Amino acid sequence: MSIKPIVAYGDPVLKKKAQPIAQDDPQLKELLTDMWDTMYNAQGVGLAAPQIGRSLRLFVIDATPFAEEEPELDGFKKVFINAEILEEEGKEWLFNEGCLSFPELREDISRKPQIRIRYQDEEFNTHEEQYDGITARIIQHEYDHIDGKLMVDHFSPLKKTLLRKKLQNISKGSVNVSYPMKFPLRGGKR
Repeated sequence: MSIKPIVAYGDPVLKKKAQPIAQDDPQLKELLTDMWDTMYNAQGVGLAAPQIGRSLRLFVIDATPFAEEEPELDGFKKVFINAEILEEEGKEWLFNEGCLSFPELREDISRKPQIRIRYQDEEFNTHEEQYDGITARIIQHEYDHIDGKLMVDHFSPLKKTLLRKKLQNISKGSVNVSYPMKFPLRGGKR
């Protein structure tokens, strides 16, 4: 088990558009193990490679915690490599989201309810699939990470201003967090 520190808001890696992963990447298997271990340790439902400091187009999700509301999500666990959202459809809906890179921050974010996505699995088989509801939202959230977009980028300028102190505290590490993190304004891990 190899748990990596999760990169906190303010680190430049979170704002970069991530690079594609080559099929012959010798570190992919180890990276995937690290990502699953790190996500489960932090009790997350998704984790993107940039969140552990790797600017790669890779994210993992396990929507099982939402199975009470949507029983078909029980055991829904997937790897998304070199993903591309092809379409987002429907009337936008608000849902309260959190992010492992933003401990102690949860906000309502508006997203479209249906997506069509093309991606590769860990064997580099290409899939094109449609998702809706909570599953689509988790995918959209993690997909934002590989495009260098963060949950705060969905906020209005007023909301960002109101949260400025809280965001600075996250970057400095002045937050209570139960998993290892790397804080850009602290220069270290906790």
